[in-house]
Amino acid sequence: MWNVLIVGAGAIGCLVGGKLAQANQRVTLVGRSAFVEQVRARGLQLTDEHGAHTVRNLHAAASMIEAYHRAESAFDLTIFTVKSYDTDAAVAELQQALVATGAPRPALLSLQNGVGNEERLAQLSPRAPVMAGSITTPVSVIAPGVIRIDKPRYGLGLAMWEEQGADAASSSLFDDVGELLAMTGFAVKPYRSAASLKWTKLLMNMMGNATCAILDETPESVFADHRMLDIEIKAWREALAVMRAAHIAPVDLERYPFGKLAPLIRYAPAALLRPVLHKQIGGARGGKMPSLHIDLHSNKGKSEVGWLNGAVADRGAVVGVATPVNAQLTEILLHLVEQPAQRSGWKNAHDRLWQALA
Repeated sequence: MWNVLIVGAGAIGCLVGGKLAQANQRVTLVGRSAFVEQVRARGLQLTDEHGAHTVRNLHAAASMIEAYHRAESAFDLTIFTVKSYDTDAAVAELQQALVATGAPRPALLSLQNGVGNEERLAQLSPRAPVMAGSITTPVSVIAPGVIRIDKPRYGLGLAMWEEQGADAASSSLFDDVGELLAMTGFAVKPYRSAASLKWTKLLMNMMGNATCAILDETPESVFADHRMLDIEIKAWREALAVMRAAHIAPVDLERYPFGKLAPLIRYAPAALLRPVLHKQIGGARGGKMPSLHIDLHSNKGKSEVGWLNGAVADRGAVVGVATPVNAQLTEILLHLVEQPAQRSGWKNAHDRLWQALA
C-alpha cells in the first residue's frame, strides 16, 4: 500500500486522490479550509460515468505540516497539482514539514499545467526523484470537495525528469508509480522525454486561453473571429519554432496527435486551419471558461500565463527565436492582473487586441 500526499485539492488533485483512495491506497489531500471541512464532514464527492460516489477513506489537511503530523507513516509519493505560481511556496512548505518531522523525502510528481514546474521541484528538492505527468481528463469543481468528471478519458502521460539523470533506482520507482496509477484506472503512457510531454501539453493549454482572459469572452465567441484564430495560430507556430530550436519534439498525447500534426500547424495556410480550430477547440470548449480567465476574473492576483505563453517567450529568448505574439499576450494579461480597472477596456475589444498583436 502506498502513502500518497497530494498538494492541491482542486479538480485534478481531487480526481487523482479520489481514484487512489477508491483503490484502497492511503491518501492525504492538502487544501483550503473549506475543502478540509467538506471532506471531514461529508467525504469527497465524485461524480463520474458510473454515477455519484462518496469517498471517505482519505484524509484532508489544511497544511503539509499538519499532514505530516497526522500521517501514520512516511509519505512515499507527493503529487503536486497546485497552480504553477504556487509551486515555490508549496515546495518550501514541504521542506519545512520534512525538517520539522524528520521524515524522509518522498518522490515528487508534477501533474501541473505549464512549463517550468519540474525544474523548480528539482532545484528546491534536489535529493528527491522528480517525475512529470500530464492529465487531459476534463474535470469541473462544483464546490470545495465536490467534483464532476466531464469526460471519462483517464489518459495520463508520465516521464522521468531527465535532467536529474537516470539510474536503476529511479527507473524502478518510475515503473512502480506507473503501475500504481494504472491500478487506479488511469491509462498510463510512459514517455522518454519529460520536456516533450510538458511542452506538448503546453500547446494544448495555451490555445484560446490568454485571449479569452484578455477579452473576457468564451472560446466559442473568441474563435468566431478569424483574426483571433490567426493570433492563436501565430502563437502556436512560435511555440513550435521554439520547441524545434530547443530540440524538443512534440508527441502524440492521448487522442491529440501533435507529433503528426506539428508540420501541418507550422506550414499549412491559415485559411485551412481556422475552421478546424473553430470546430475542434472553440466548439469543444464552448462556453466553459479556460483557466487564465478564471484566475484573472476571480481576482486571484496571480496568473499562470508566465508558465504558458510566457514560457514560450522566455525559451525563445534563450534559443534565438522571436516570439512577439506570446510575449505580448503575456505582457497584456499580466498588466490586467496588476491593474483590474483596465480590464473593461479590453472586454470584447477584438480590434484593440488585433492591432496590438498585428
